[in-house]
Amino acid sequence: MENVKTAISLQKSLFDQAEELARELNVSRSRLFVMALENYLDEYQNKRLFDKINQAIQDAPPDRAERKRVGQMRQHHKRMVKGTW
Repeated sequence: MENVKTAISLQKSLFDQAEELARELNVSRSRLFVMALENYLDEYQNKRLFDKINQAIQDAPPDRAERKRVGQMRQHHKRMVKGTW
């Protein structure tokens, strides 16, 4: 895999924290930045997938079986809380 060099600007305090963490993890500063970016991209992609799944669920109307389950859950909940208020 081909590597590409890049230069970035950071606040001194953030740079110092990165230096400290790289030493603690016993990795180079470059490796630390790669690990951080890989983690960020994974989380971002997971969030996008999660959002797409939620959107698909919201767009789909509940089917007959799901409406029945919701009704059963409501009845069960009513029986559970009956007399507690």
